[in-house]
Parts: sequence; structure tokens; C-alpha cells
Amino acid sequence: MWSLPAALSLLLLLLLQAPPCWLQALSPAKLRLVGPGSRPERGRLEVLHQGQWGTVCDDDFALQEATVACRQLGFETALTWAHSANYGQGEGPIWLDNVRCMGTESSLDQCRSNGWGVNDCSHSEDVGVVCHPQRHRGYLSESVSNVLGPQDQRLEEVRLKPILASAKRHSLVTEGAVEVKYEGHWRQVCDRDWTESNSKVVCGMLGFPSEAPVKSHYYRRVWNLKMEDPKSRLKNLTQKNSFWIHRVNCLGTESHLANCQVQVAPAQGRLQPACLGGMHAVVSCVAGHKKSRAEELKVRLRSGAQMGEGRVEVLMNHQWGTVCDHGWNLISASIVCRQLGFGSAREALFGAQLGQGLGPIHLREVRCKGSERTLSECPSLEGPQNGCKHENDAAVRCNIPDRGFKNQVRLAGGRNPQEGVVEVQVEVNGVRRWGAVCSDHWGLTEAMVACRQLGLGFANHAIKDTWYWQGTPGATNVVMSGVRCSGTELALQQCQRHGPVLCSHGSGSSSAGVSCTESAPDLVMNAQLVQETAYLEDRHLSQLYCAHEENCLSQSADHMDWPYGYRRLLRFSSQIYNLGRADFRPKTGRHNWIWHQCHRHYHSIEVFTHYDLLTLNGSKVAEGHKASFCLEDTHCPPGLQKRYACANFGEQGVTVGCWDTYRHDIDCQWVDITDVAPGNYIFQVVVNPQFEVAESDFSNNMMRCHCKYDGHRVWLHNCHTGDSYRANSELSLEQERLRNNFI
Repeated sequence: MWSLPAALSLLLLLLLQAPPCWLQALSPAKLRLVGPGSRPERGRLEVLHQGQWGTVCDDDFALQEATVACRQLGFETALTWAHSANYGQGEGPIWLDNVRCMGTESSLDQCRSNGWGVNDCSHSEDVGVVCHPQRHRGYLSESVSNVLGPQDQRLEEVRLKPILASAKRHSLVTEGAVEVKYEGHWRQVCDRDWTESNSKVVCGMLGFPSEAPVKSHYYRRVWNLKMEDPKSRLKNLTQKNSFWIHRVNCLGTESHLANCQVQVAPAQGRLQPACLGGMHAVVSCVAGHKKSRAEELKVRLRSGAQMGEGRVEVLMNHQWGTVCDHGWNLISASIVCRQLGFGSAREALFGAQLGQGLGPIHLREVRCKGSERTLSECPSLEGPQNGCKHENDAAVRCNIPDRGFKNQVRLAGGRNPQEGVVEVQVEVNGVRRWGAVCSDHWGLTEAMVACRQLGLGFANHAIKDTWYWQGTPGATNVVMSGVRCSGTELALQQCQRHGPVLCSHGSGSSSAGVSCTESAPDLVMNAQLVQETAYLEDRHLSQLYCAHEENCLSQSADHMDWPYGYRRLLRFSSQIYNLGRADFRPKTGRHNWIWHQCHRHYHSIEVFTHYDLLTLNGSKVAEGHKASFCLEDTHCPPGLQKRYACANFGEQGVTVGCWDTYRHDIDCQWVDITDVAPGNYIFQVVVNPQFEVAESDFSNNMMRCHCKYDGHRVWLHNCHTGDSYRANSELSLEQERLRNNFI
């Protein structure tokens, strides 16, 4: 009779001696697809175990196992698998053999197998998989950080160390010796077998679109002089293998140096010099490029908080449209980045992560190889078939040059890192000092630049009175005043400002402050609805007392014999859509809303829209405005709950993905054209015209139509929103003039 402890001991011994049939791990093992002819969705399957990449044997491997691997890699399913090292033979261990999956597992290491490293295979049996290029909904982005495993992450950063005296004087280094951060220490890269493709990858990581020729003979002479100097510190360092990265071999399509074949030390071991007869690799990068207007108009980024990020939009058939994320990856994203003058892509985003677009979906299944100069050269399919919707809009985050702007601004005294008094570093009498910014003229545009410079996204509020926030001791004096930004600057130091500091309130409690947010709303007008609903109405003055009180009529109405006579009104319906990533809310809370007794409602934003009638040269002949007396969700798509309603003094706003509709038959939903002569005009609507509420993209807040008025009837046609108007070749010059007039 076995005692209970003895039985448990025997059972445990048997379990330990039994061959493992499935693998247990605290977290799923990382997978990657590599090898000759590989792409993000196909290649030789490799798995990371104990810090080392290894292959998977093709014994018993079939579609079920491939499906589990593809799902783990972020794809919807597998199309097929490839046996017999179809994507080349790997190196290192063969980690898995006789893998058998049910098909429901979330990771490959949950399937049954012989166990880690237990196999009877050779690398001629390495298995490959081919996944369906469409990502599953939970997979939000492909970035350098999730493409590389922990072992590859030991190559952390890259930089250029300037050698020439002229290069050392510039804040933006574009030429120098390549240095790579490996396991926390900076090393230089041996130039033996260094190629232009390697230089292209390095420049892309540093935010530059391309590489430039290097005067290698000159650098070799400088190197030789240092090696001949017995006191040279560099000579002593180069004799240590820990100073070098032995060899790098890139194709030129990689987004990160760690994606290339990197050999840290010589294959023969530490006894072999790491850079025998060589020197440090020198790279020269092109700092952006000037694009022709035709090229510039073919691709753009929208709704990004930072320079070099946003939803990808392309121009086709004179109309801007988006790109579907089916097949979207880092290679295609890098082509967009370089086309726009940035470096390679550090992240390819799926699922409208930077907001949904409107209008057509122009491209899907984009298949760039990495050598193309523009996105239009890449193989792709046109149109939104195969389930592509705007919730699948692709976006990108590009590598941009580090100009050091982020180190010249900081926030102090806030309740969290996203808010506080703005403190900037400027040169005062030849000395760099930290100080505050005068809040005179401080507005949302300036706050947007500050948040961008800080890397904190969009501005939520521009704060003029910051007495409740304690600034940094010694940095409370105002060192910058009269700041006026256009909104496109990368730093406050690039905005217009006073020479000598002139601040009406001195330093202290009224310094400028900001509150930043990662996401923002984005309002856009339904141009088609305006075009379809426009009509004229002659309305008697007896019905316009309240509208007159709220300044919704032209000034000539003040001199009429009330209540006799009428006003001629151009009426229309407007529908405003929030396609951003945050709800649109009034700037002020309900306690600050203004009560209008005549209409008996609150105005949460006193001027929510401007309605203007312009001559063809941009002169204003009639105007109107609309207060947001009822900012609410009038329509939301199926599955999206309405959150805002004006009834019973309710909360006002527009939910992401919902519409706010102002019908043509409500007061002030018009332009008073009583004094306008017959002719051809431009009808213009601007939403959020005073930038009272932050948005991710102000360029689409303006809508324009051609308007023909014959004295009795009115026609609106060719209505367009925002930048889409500039794409119309027939009206491009005229609209450019109007846009300049508006700005």
C-alpha cells in the first residue's frame, strides 16, 4: 500500500521523465518571418527562445499550424505553408519539431510538440508560412519595436558623430561616423563591405529621406593621421573588439539597422581583429528634399499630432482619398515617409488609428518592394472592395530629424505631466536661460505648437492665468513675449515674437500655460447636403426680431421700418461630422454658457460657424454666423450610442463618429443677401472659425461652393471641403487666391 506522499513523489518523477508534448510559458514566444523573398506576411518561420532565434521543422506542419502562427503574427489567417526551406535555410537551433495544433491556440508554443530543441531535422527542412495580408482587428500597428525581438533590440539606437569642423558647428548633424548603441554602449561600425544600402537605412532611422556620396578619400587621410599618432586615444580604442560592430549588410528596404544582417564580432572569435585594415563607416544624409508642386500634391498626411505622422491620403482623379490598411506594412509606409521628405517609417498604423477620412478609398493591397521613389510606383489595387471601409484607413509615423527642440521646452507645476506652466530655454545676453512665456496674445494656436514641441500631442486648452501652478524656482521670469504662431511650427522658438521682452503684466501668476491631450476631435462639414438644400426665402421682419437681436441679419436691417418689410435669406441645412479621435466639447462648462432670452436657449459657443458670401476675388459681400445653441448628437451610426443632447439643459458636444445637424428652417441658419446684386459668388462656411476648441486638423473646417444668383433664384454647385478644393484643376488658381484671402 503506497502512502500518499510516496505516491505523489512517484507521480512527479514520472512526469519529469516523460518527454514534453506541449510548451508552457509565462508569455508567448515571439515569432518572425524572414529569409530570401520574405515579406511581412510570408517567409521562413522563426521563434525566439532563451534570447536566440531558431527555426521550426516542417515535420507534421500543416495549415492548422500555419494559421496559429499567422494569427500570432497579427494576420487574420494562413493561406498556405512551405516545406523544405523554401525561404532559405536558417541558422542556429531548430527549436520546434512535430508541431501539432488544434487551430484554436493563441500562440504556437501552446501547441503540442517534441519540446524546445528536441528534433531529428536539419535546416533543409525549415518550414515557411504564407499569411493572408489582412491584419486582424486587434492588431493596431506594425512598428520597429514589435517587429524586432529582444535579441535584435540590443541594437538600440544609431547616431552620426561629426568629424569635420563644419559639421560640428551645425545643430543638425547630417554627416559623420556611424555609431550604434549595442547593449547600452556606443560602438562604431567597421566600413569593410559598407554599402549605399546600409547608408540609406541609417539615414532613414535618423529622419532623412536618402543618403549622399561621401568623400571617403578625405576621411581615410584623417583616419590614417590619427592612427599614426602614438598619443591618439582613438588608436588605442580601435584595437579593442568591444569598440566595433564587425559587419552590417542591409538591402536598403529595412526600417531599422537591427533588421539587417549584423555581425557584432568576427566569426573566428575574439582573437580575430574586428576591423582589420578598415576604419569607421562614414555616412552623409540628405536633409529633406524640395518637391515639385505636382509631386507634393500626390500624397499627404492628415490628423497627426507630430510632424511626420498622420492618416495617409493620396490624390487620384483630382480628389483626395485614403488608403486601406489591407496589406499595409512598414515597407510601404517608409515609401510614403521618404516621398514626403522624412526618413523611414517607425510605425505603420492600421484601423484608422489617426482618425477616419471622408470621401473615396483610393488604394488597397499596396505592395511596395522598398525601392520605389513614390507610392504611385508600388503595385496596388484601386477601390474599396474586399471589406475596406474608413475604419480601415492606414496611417504612418515617420522618423524625423532630431533638432533638439524638445529639450528647449518643459512644463512645470501641473497636476500631471500633460499640463503646466510653459517654460522655454532661450539665449539672453549670450547665455542660455530658462524662463516663462508671457500670456499676452497666448491662444490655442500657440498652445498647439507647445504641445507638439513637447511630444504630448494636441493642445486641449491654452491657459493665460496660471497663478495656481508653481513654476520652476529660478525660471519664473518672462523670457519670451509677443508669441504669434501660425500653427505649423515645430517649436515656439520658430514663432514670431518680440525682440526685447514686452509683457503687460510682468512675470509670475499670468505666465502662459497649456493642457495637452493625445487625441482631439476633427469637425468637417457635409458639403453635399449644403449643395442639395440651399434655397431663397423672403422672410417678414415681424418674424425676425430674435434673429436681429442675435446679429444674424446684415447691418442694413438696423435702418428698416420694423416690423414692415422683409429680408431675403439664403437658407440651407448643415450637417457637421466629428471624424476625430475625441468628442468635440464646448470650451467652457455649463456654468459659463450664455442664456439668450429671446430664443430661450443657452449658447455654449457664441460663434460656432461663419457663413459668408464672397466675390470671386475674395471680398465679402454678405455674412452670417451660428452660435452652438444646441451642440448635440442628432445622428450616430448603428452600434454607436448618442452621448449628448440639449434637452433639459443637457451636456453638449458631438461624439466621435456622430453628426450634428442644423436644419434649414431654424433661426440664423442662413446668409442675409438682401443687399447683394445678382452675379456669381463663392459661398463659404467655416466651422469653429475662432479656434475656440482644439482639433486635430483645421484644414478641413472650411467648405466652399460656387454660387450663382440671378436676383430670383440661387444655385450652389461644386461644393468642396477643405484641401480637397485645391485638387480641382478647374478652380485651383482661383481657390488658392481665396484661401490666401481667408488666412
